[in-house]
Amino acid sequence: MQNKRPKHLNLLKIKQPLPAIISILHRISGALLFFPGIPLLLCGLQAMLDSQTSYEALQAFLLNPIVKVGLIIAIWLLMHHLCAGIRHLALDMHYGTTLTQSRTSSRLALISGIILTIIMGSLIW
Repeated sequence: MQNKRPKHLNLLKIKQPLPAIISILHRISGALLFFPGIPLLLCGLQAMLDSQTSYEALQAFLLNPIVKVGLIIAIWLLMHHLCAGIRHLALDMHYGTTLTQSRTSSRLALISGIILTIIMGSLIW
């Protein structure tokens, strides 16, 4: 009698293809943009609009190099989420559904997210 129970697959040991990695990063970036991203953005917006002194304090805070690195990470999350989201929309409309097109669009989403982050990061720094 054969055992028909499913095998336990350790997802950390399996080498995922690039489209799977892009999809996982898209979900992670969306979650990180939602929870710490939105409250921090609203807090910064309130500091900007509250008074002149709080605006100057926010500007001084944003000049810190560690904060700039955090902003660049947040920008990468946003740019990757944007590019991967466009890729997922194209896949939902049945564009690029073959294996080679899917791999190419995954590379394109990853590279374009990095390039957009470098451009935006150079404007911040």
